[in-house]
Amino acid sequence: MNRTSPGRTIIPAIMLIPVLVWTSQAIGAPITFNTALPVAKGEFVAREQLVVNRSGDDPSSADRDRTEVAAVTALGYGLTGQWALFSVLPYRDIDLDLTSTGQRVTRSNNGFGDLSLFARYTAYQHDQPGRTVRVAPFAGVKAPTGKDDARDSLGILPASVQVGSGSWDYFGGVVLTYQTLQYQFDGQLSYRVNNEAKGFEAGDVARLDGSYQHRLWRSGAQGVPDYLYGVIEVNLIHQDRNRLNGSEDPNSGGTQVFLTPGIQYVTKRWILEGAVQVPIVQNLNGTALENDYIVRAGVRFNF
Repeated sequence: MNRTSPGRTIIPAIMLIPVLVWTSQAIGAPITFNTALPVAKGEFVAREQLVVNRSGDDPSSADRDRTEVAAVTALGYGLTGQWALFSVLPYRDIDLDLTSTGQRVTRSNNGFGDLSLFARYTAYQHDQPGRTVRVAPFAGVKAPTGKDDARDSLGILPASVQVGSGSWDYFGGVVLTYQTLQYQFDGQLSYRVNNEAKGFEAGDVARLDGSYQHRLWRSGAQGVPDYLYGVIEVNLIHQDRNRLNGSEDPNSGGTQVFLTPGIQYVTKRWILEGAVQVPIVQNLNGTALENDYIVRAGVRFNF
């Protein structure tokens, strides 16, 4: 089975696990990765995030363009004061435009993607008046629930257009959060092991993320006020080369750095947020597809 795009393999889209966090006090939180702050025992938290990922070739070429719009649904549960469980399921709509035999061709697909399940444990906690420090390792698995053998009139779709990977993949890492009444810093170190399915194996992914949230405005309402946070994040992502039938694809993988400005409106029960991930470094291998931008907009709430 051919799992590549015609002519060249495309670096897979970066699907990031959404943040789910809630405490009794309104706070900011990272938009593109996890946080060490707790989910209250016995409570559920939910997040719906719309992610628009636009990729294209070097500006000198009009050979390929890829657009993915994903609605990512995440649900978390506070099992104890230290343990929290999470699930993440995306609905993906993908279009790949490319030139084939002199003609412009669009290959499209949509459907539910792979389900991710993970657990997070608060290993360290130090609370002081007006501030807290938390460190929380996490580990999980991505199950192959999305369809990975979709076809169109041209035949089997390439891996970059499939909504599922077909493989059981594993990930883990650690997050650190330092929170005060005025600002918050979060950092994450993580690694994802991608496995082979039907001859195709996406490269493993290592990432280092940082997020700073600063309180810009507070409402004058009585009781628990609303807040407006400014957010700035940096994402360093390295992906190994893909493998096809045991051989490395020289036109895949590499290192990217994103700078991500964002904003959050925080209330007691829900949070509205938005951010744009802008690539500032793209050191990719061969003709691997570059990211133009990633736009994120979402809402979080507890119940």
